[in-house]
Amino acid sequence: MQDPREQISAALKQAMREQDTVTRDVLRMALNAIGQVEVDQRKTLSAEEVLAVLQREAKTRREAIAEAENAGRDDLAKIERERLAILERFLPQQLSRQEVENLAREAIAQSGATSVKEMGKVMAILMPKVKGIADGRLVNEVVRELLSS
Repeated sequence: MQDPREQISAALKQAMREQDTVTRDVLRMALNAIGQVEVDQRKTLSAEEVLAVLQREAKTRREAIAEAENAGRDDLAKIERERLAILERFLPQQLSRQEVENLAREAIAQSGATSVKEMGKVMAILMPKVKGIADGRLVNEVVRELLSS
């Protein structure tokens, strides 16, 4: 797996040349988050660990979008959507709801779960398969729906 830091640095230089302040600021924030984790852990992060930091940043943006929409602040939600779109350029392609549903059905069959009470068994099988390529909230929602029906 290629380290996304190189791509982010190149995109940052391009944004600076084009005077794209939003992209520049988001990419600087991402690089700073990666650097902060490296300082905190006192080691150089691997490509997988860098992706985990980027996914955490993307999750923060998704939560900010939800909060802004709940508060009726469409202006803030729009800004956060722009920031999220910039971060998503450096993340692996996310699974669609249908793909998550198919994997969840397989995990349910494999675990033999029949009720929501056994959701932990299903999640233990499913989460390693979708780590980094599906939103945990979506996975949880799909499994809950499948076990409820």
